[in-house]
Amino acid sequence: METSFIWSVSACFFLVSSFSFVRSFSNPSLLGVHPLDEKYFATEVIKCKDDSKSFTRDRLNDNFCDCVDGTDEPGTSACPAGKFYCRNIGSTPQFIFSSRVNDRICDCCDGSDENDGSLNCPNTCIMGGNVEYKTDHRFSRVQDRGYVDKKQTENRVSLDDFIQKLKGLKIIIIVQLVIASVFVVCRIFHRRARSKRRRHR
Repeated sequence: METSFIWSVSACFFLVSSFSFVRSFSNPSLLGVHPLDEKYFATEVIKCKDDSKSFTRDRLNDNFCDCVDGTDEPGTSACPAGKFYCRNIGSTPQFIFSSRVNDRICDCCDGSDENDGSLNCPNTCIMGGNVEYKTDHRFSRVQDRGYVDKKQTENRVSLDDFIQKLKGLKIIIIVQLVIASVFVVCRIFHRRARSKRRRHR
């Protein structure tokens, strides 16, 4: 019975992870885009949010930074000022810095930030994933097109990046504790079941 329970939980986790992985590649050109901005990227010619220039849709997520503000690269790490939107379905959505995209570290609990195929991140959103929502919407909203001072952005990026790393570490520790607890509970039930069988003999 214990083995069938473990296999059932493993199968459910695998299915959810597979669904997330397939979903992240279903529309790769809009990867890293906030749902409110999907219409903004639907036209053939797209304007940078800082109004500096325009680019064609085929240059969206082409791994070359055309816009200073990172508008054209929401799903890659090409632009230093860019933000990547983690949908984290089943948990709390969040923005991460584009420098954390395809860095071989799973920053989004749905694994969407590692989209180049070199790493398959499991979907941990169902286990609590990202706990807090990042409320900085500056790079997400179409209406907000103001230019940001580069030095101010760099300072905030380094502090925010440090905070995000600490949150990620906290999440990893929580996930490890949950897995260890489940293992211990399963082991205890297994030993009790064996001792009951021995007593009945």
